[in-house]
Amino acid sequence: MNAREKFLAQMSFEKNAPIPKWEYGYWAGVVRQWYESGLPKTVGIPDELQGGLSVRAEIMGEKPGGFVDRDIHTYFQMDDGFKRIPVNNFMCPQFETEVLEDHGEWILWRNSFGIIARQLKDRSSLEAFVESPVTSMKDWERLKTERFSLNIEDRLPPDWLSLVSDYQQRDYPLILGGGQGFYGSPRYLIGDERLLYYFIQQPELILAINKHLCDLWIDLYDHVLKQVKPDMFLIWEDMCYRSGPLISPAMFDKFMLPFYKRLTGVLRDHNVKIIFVDTDGNFWKLIPHFLEGGVTGVFPVEVTAGMDVTEVRKIYPTLQLMGGVDKQELFKEIQQIDQYLQRAIFPVLKTGGYVPAIDHLVPTNTPWDSFAHYRICLNKKIDEIN
Repeated sequence: MNAREKFLAQMSFEKNAPIPKWEYGYWAGVVRQWYESGLPKTVGIPDELQGGLSVRAEIMGEKPGGFVDRDIHTYFQMDDGFKRIPVNNFMCPQFETEVLEDHGEWILWRNSFGIIARQLKDRSSLEAFVESPVTSMKDWERLKTERFSLNIEDRLPPDWLSLVSDYQQRDYPLILGGGQGFYGSPRYLIGDERLLYYFIQQPELILAINKHLCDLWIDLYDHVLKQVKPDMFLIWEDMCYRSGPLISPAMFDKFMLPFYKRLTGVLRDHNVKIIFVDTDGNFWKLIPHFLEGGVTGVFPVEVTAGMDVTEVRKIYPTLQLMGGVDKQELFKEIQQIDQYLQRAIFPVLKTGGYVPAIDHLVPTNTPWDSFAHYRICLNKKIDEIN
């Protein structure tokens, strides 16, 4: 079976379905360390990728502007990963990026979404938003007119018809969506901290943004789905931290759930059956709400945030999962890694609907020997099941 067939069979919980061999991604810094520790360097990574910048792996998928690993992929004989349909689903046109101040180790810059942020040059920590493009309904109305019209021709790539033809003959899984969601998008427009206040102080603004985005995405994806049938739809939120969601489940129901239902309803009308949410952190309290909104799967299932794939599977036996392997286990002794896989991962492999992988980007200083041992053991177990 090819990678696409494996993924679809696994997500359908088919009996004895093969499991794709995939990873989520890596910090550029750890890939450079691994080259010095034994990973054969055939393709390498671009010079500009340093520190905490991401090297995409199979689950993150091929995407314009993102570099996809080939050396780790080849070394462990991984399956072909996702490709993403290159549709602009957010600002169109985007802002011109610009470095406003250079402070040596860090910069103040304006990104393509109009956010002014402080960012360490090596990307070893998250950027800090300093100023965002929306602070009021007036700002949103102006930005909506300038950058959030449908403009189908501008949102599709120049080689769209050629891509459509290629997609019809694919043997890899194809994703539509990603990059934005009904928390993730207002976060980019308003800013991390200010957004949390605005759910209380300016609820009408949040609802107006999400209503327009929902309308835009339905129109945009309806156009795309008449020509391409993806294997999965992705909603990006990153709306949780170590202890739980950044907003309450009641707020989710008010500000997000109606739009989830509308969007996923249209997707189902187009026969898109696999709908994943990508959110970091502890999302236990939101799982029932995601499900009510039409979501079928979640990743990356971060263990140190209290997410445990064995527990999730017990309580939600039909929820599709990707990720869930604790990156912190790779800093332990080999015997402990073996014990962890036997206890926490291998039992879930037998339940179906699960693709195991490290629960986010593999961080710098992760030992190559430990990662290689983990991946070889996991691949061996997958081969036994397959």
